[in-house]
Order: sequence, then structure tokens, then C-alpha cells
Amino acid sequence: MQQPLPWLHAHEPFPDPSQAWDTKAPAPGLLAAGGILDVNTLCAAYTQGTFPWFNDDQPILWWCPDPRMVLPTQQFKLHRSLRKTLHKFAQDPQCEIRVDSAFAQVIRACASTPRDGQPGTWIGADMIAAYIQLHHAGFAHSIETWIDGKLVGGLYCVAIGKAVFGESMFAHRTDASKIALAALVTLCKTQGVQLIDCQQNTRHLASLGAYEIPRKDFLATIALATQQESIAWKLTSSLWHSLLLDTARPNTAIGKE
Repeated sequence: MQQPLPWLHAHEPFPDPSQAWDTKAPAPGLLAAGGILDVNTLCAAYTQGTFPWFNDDQPILWWCPDPRMVLPTQQFKLHRSLRKTLHKFAQDPQCEIRVDSAFAQVIRACASTPRDGQPGTWIGADMIAAYIQLHHAGFAHSIETWIDGKLVGGLYCVAIGKAVFGESMFAHRTDASKIALAALVTLCKTQGVQLIDCQQNTRHLASLGAYEIPRKDFLATIALATQQESIAWKLTSSLWHSLLLDTARPNTAIGKE
């Protein structure tokens, strides 16, 4: 028989991730329900590899799936077409990558942008408000793709120490979110971040080098990473140059088509 789902009260500690429902349960990876979405609770959740994911008609649901989808920064695959896009983007004075200049716009765009095969979004008003507060507290960040002074794509993530947890991305122009992801990977890789948490398996992420690892291995990695000094959330010209150098070397760890 499946064990009952724990119900959390405000500021109550999370159950151990090993107690999450297994593959025989109706919702594998589900750890608990209830609680609140304040900064302290979210930080406590991410520090132990747990994240919220729920619809507006549901209570807050907390997840820690096994296995866990991750993108090792040294194994990010930049395919030939995207390499060309990055070089063209870098040479256009109307194109730029910004960091944390429009976090609220990014998360709202992630919530409102239609996605193939999905009737709606899980990023509701409560989630938006909570992550904006997390951003103000210094634990959530946005990488943004701008063209002609307009935000056309980007992503947001949570970061505690050197542990980086990807959340969602959007694109209003072709490859705009992929450009932002390439910038995030470069920023992380040059500052000692081993992997970016992708939470769940998708074909798109797998094509970029992400794969599943056992939850225990993921938790061991972030246990160390969350205790390290936070990375600098600035994409300097030297970092961008590093990305372009990597894309010019098809035989490097970044990979090729």
C-alpha cells in the first residue's frame, strides 16, 4: 500500500527525499503537500533537492523525483545551427544578453507563453509572486535575450551557493531561449558549477546533453554545492568571448551535431 502523503504546516521541516513516492505510486516523486511559498521555505526545499510544482486548483505540491534530470555544464551540446546563431547574435549591436534586468518579465513570459502539447501552465500567480520575492532575496535569477530593445526570450533559475536549479524558459523568437541557456551554461561552467538541475526528462533537454542520474547522486552533489560561495551573476564580455571560442571548436566538450 502506498504511504500517505505528508501534509506540511507553515515552516515545518520537509520529509527526507527518500520518502517521496516511488514509480509504483500515481505520482512518482511527490514528497509532500501544503506548507507555504516564502523565501525560507523555498530555500530549505531546494537545498534538499525539492521543488514546488502544482496547478491553481491544487494545494502546494513538493517533488523530489528519482531519477533526476541534470545538464552537466561540461557536456552541454551546442549544435552547428545554434553555433551559427550565436555568432550572428554576437555580431549584431542590436542583440544582447542581460542578467537579472527583468526577472518579473521573464517569469511572467514563461507563465504566459503557449507550449506545444500543454493546455496551460503551472506557473500561477502565487508561484510568480513567490519567485519574485526569491529573486529580491538573491536566490533566483534570469538570463535574458534582448533584440532591438525588446525581451524576446530567456529563462529563470534558482541558485544557492554553486547549486543551480533550472525552472522554465520561453522564446518569442527562434532560438531565443537556447541562446539564454548557452549563456547560463557558460556562466556556470566558468565558475565551477558542475551541473544544472533540469528536474524532469524532456526530449529537448536530452538533445542538449542532459540526462538522468540517481537521486542519491544528485543530492550528494548539491549538498556540497549549496555550501560553496555563490557565483557572480554577471555575463561579462570575457565570458561571452569564452562561449564563442567554445562554439568555434566543434571537437570540444560542447559537442556538435
